[in-house]
Amino acid sequence: MSQANYPPQPTPADPFAHELSSVGNWLRADLEAKHQLRERALSYSRTLIRQCAESIRATHRAEYAEARQRLAEAQHTAQTLQETAQGHADLFASGYTQDALKEWVEANLVFTLLQNLPTPTPTDLVVETATYLNGLAEAATELRRRILDILRHGHSTEAERLLGVMDEIYSLLVTMDFPDALTNGLRRQTDIVRGVLERTRGDLTTSLRQEQLEKALQEFNRKIE
Repeated sequence: MSQANYPPQPTPADPFAHELSSVGNWLRADLEAKHQLRERALSYSRTLIRQCAESIRATHRAEYAEARQRLAEAQHTAQTLQETAQGHADLFASGYTQDALKEWVEANLVFTLLQNLPTPTPTDLVVETATYLNGLAEAATELRRRILDILRHGHSTEAERLLGVMDEIYSLLVTMDFPDALTNGLRRQTDIVRGVLERTRGDLTTSLRQEQLEKALQEFNRKIE
């Protein structure tokens, strides 16, 4: 056999080459469409994270009208993000999509928990269970910031209430003993909440004892005057 003719080369009329070219064009077009969707989803994710951060910041400043406005904007972005990823399980389950939706959950929970309003559910926010739980965990750590702000002005029942909320959240999270593949790393988040809760409880206890000591000293000074 002549080496110059081996291996055989496809001819222009080769049906396999024609079919493969057609399949290749389809695959390329499919990936290009998926790439465009991915870029849009990334853009919406970044916008959603920014809007949620702005809402949380406004909530901590007690600028509730501003926070509500940012949440309204974030709701529209979250819906658009979900619609973009709809029908594409890989895009919807991707880290950047779920991280952004987790921030959406956190912003809503911080807004409602700090004002003692009804707590939105996963159904209300249209998110997956694992995403909601991770957002709940991060919202719990945000409560520490408000508690410390309160303690700077003295012990109060509001600080006690928020510590109780943190405790309730932690008590719920520790019951979600499922593999990380199902919960998206919730176990690590739960450990973080536990550490924040313990430090906050210690700060609150110290503040209470200091306040009690100051009252006792004031009472003692009044008696000896």
